[in-house]
Amino acid sequence: MIFSVWIPLLVPFLAVPAARRLADALPPRPAGWLLAAAATGLALCSTAALGLIALAGALRLPFVAALGNLTAPLDTLPAWLAFPAAATAAALVTLSAAAVIRTVRRHLAELRAARARLRPAGSELAVLRDPNPDAYALPGRPGRIVVTTGMLRTLEPAEREALFAHERAHLLGRHHLFLAAAELAGHCHPGLRPLRAPLAFALERSADEYAAAAVGDRRLAARAIGRAALASRAVPSRPRAVLAATAGPVPRRVAALLDRHPAAGLARSAGARLIAAVLLGCLCVSAGSAIDAAADLHGGIETAQGETGHHWRATGRAGPATPGVVTRTAQQR
Repeated sequence: MIFSVWIPLLVPFLAVPAARRLADALPPRPAGWLLAAAATGLALCSTAALGLIALAGALRLPFVAALGNLTAPLDTLPAWLAFPAAATAAALVTLSAAAVIRTVRRHLAELRAARARLRPAGSELAVLRDPNPDAYALPGRPGRIVVTTGMLRTLEPAEREALFAHERAHLLGRHHLFLAAAELAGHCHPGLRPLRAPLAFALERSADEYAAAAVGDRRLAARAIGRAALASRAVPSRPRAVLAATAGPVPRRVAALLDRHPAAGLARSAGARLIAAVLLGCLCVSAGSAIDAAADLHGGIETAQGETGHHWRATGRAGPATPGVVTRTAQQR
């Protein structure tokens, strides 16, 4: 555990540079899935590592050791390192949990406020009377495509259909959950925060491709997104958890749409496969190290619980009586 428990805390710093290139090296849909899975998995592994460090230090405290029936000191971490590391790990886990809870509450409150602004209706499309051009996908049951009157006046009818298809792709793919996972992962480990931007780009690119296929014209989809982005000079207030067609690096997205085969060559390239393999390898190493550290701690606890008894059985002599503990043999006598 002395070495393996630190690996999940260091791997995110090595995985993020490879993960950020996936948004360009892979097709948008698999890139989004892989980025979200990597962010979630690495966050869970690093949080588990901090929890193991905190537990190893806590088990050195007398009252905690008594609760765990430890009859010998736990030696999974050196004494000089156990208490400072445990205190730091416990503080980091507490701060991360508070940040996650605060973010979830804020996002839910913003989504409730946004849905309260909409008139109850059975249609998927919700139009807001607002001169500022804007459009976004509002998740919920049911999901709604929110568009302002300013955006409707900006786009032509065919361009509106492309824009609506883009936002519909976000709702169908539940892309808000991917983005929320990346943001919460950043609260668990600061090294994972840079993953949110490339993941958002991959999700927008995935919606762009869906819109282009829905309208049957890549140039039309590119023109709709470009005009919508140019019109949205001042972004109106919208929930942070939603995705919008005007977000992210729009010039790169438009250029990708104008390319007839935006990702086919890259998907077959050895570089793309290598980047994906490196990211998956980092995730596997982090998970394996966390599991190895947990097994090591469990073995240390079992040793500390039974070390005295094993010594007595090996020497054939009765060990010293523990104060306040009456053995079963003594009770029988």
